[in-house]
Amino acid sequence: MNTTSCSTVSFEFPGRFLPPVLILVFIIGLAANGCGMKSLLHNRKKLKIINVFVLNLGLADIMYLLTLPFLVVYYFMNNKWIFGDVFCKITRFCFNLNLYGSIGFLTCISVYRYLVIVHPLRVKGRIAVRHSVGLSIIVWSLVSVQSLPDMFYTKTYGNKPGKCYDTTHKTYVEDYLKYNLGWTITGFCVPFLIILGCYGHMAVVLKTMKRTDKVQKQRILRLLFILILLFSVCYIPYHVFKNINLWSRVLSKQKICHQWSNGIYIAHQISRGLVCLNSALNPLIYLHGHKYITSQLRRLLQRVLHMFNCLPLSDSRSLPTEETVDEL
Repeated sequence: MNTTSCSTVSFEFPGRFLPPVLILVFIIGLAANGCGMKSLLHNRKKLKIINVFVLNLGLADIMYLLTLPFLVVYYFMNNKWIFGDVFCKITRFCFNLNLYGSIGFLTCISVYRYLVIVHPLRVKGRIAVRHSVGLSIIVWSLVSVQSLPDMFYTKTYGNKPGKCYDTTHKTYVEDYLKYNLGWTITGFCVPFLIILGCYGHMAVVLKTMKRTDKVQKQRILRLLFILILLFSVCYIPYHVFKNINLWSRVLSKQKICHQWSNGIYIAHQISRGLVCLNSALNPLIYLHGHKYITSQLRRLLQRVLHMFNCLPLSDSRSLPTEETVDEL
């Protein structure tokens, strides 16, 4: 243990690691979400209950993706934020809306699927699109209320161009750690437990139900795989390492440093890059339930490959043209 300084922490690591990740997420996420949102809005008169949640999921992604170019400039300039304190807070607020809004809408999708599979007779005719719209408004409201206190913490320091903290300045790190722990429990742990409970019970029910066909089971398993991927890669590492890193900063402020401080800092920065991937991975929800969107994305990919002379552009008549919207 070192009780004097923490000079070994690699503060230059985010500037090398995060810009390429953010650029990749911006390109893939904007293309995939834009294609999915366009298809959903084009057929808005046929929106089903589950599609309302998917639409809001896409809105949360696009809102955050539009802030990424400013963050790329920030990291390329060696952590010098030139866009002002207000826009720094807006940028971080959009990230939180995207993160916890995504978790909230994934929870809604999971609960709805649970009700349809496990309690089909009870919910038949009792859940309408207006209910999913109302529930979406509640999710946005709860996420905004949870994220709003974060904007009152210092995000920039001084009048000159400097850092745009994703958390806050070290002066307030103790209070921020307490706030973030509560935020983690309400915004991440509780929804995660709800999702686990829903799919755990669904797995038991599907195993004993003879009337459920293989296609339906495969569809549910695919969605379960997507959720496991999102939580394992994006959400769990971020929340674990963010809280540990904040604790490490509290110890550092008290001149108590451990050899693992640098490793935790780097792991937290990697988890920040991974959590951004949710905006590029969320469109898998579109692909899961919408065959038409899948064909649209396939065409887009073929055009990109054709530009690089990797694959001749196939005749569009060989691709499905009739929209099929499945109720998940």
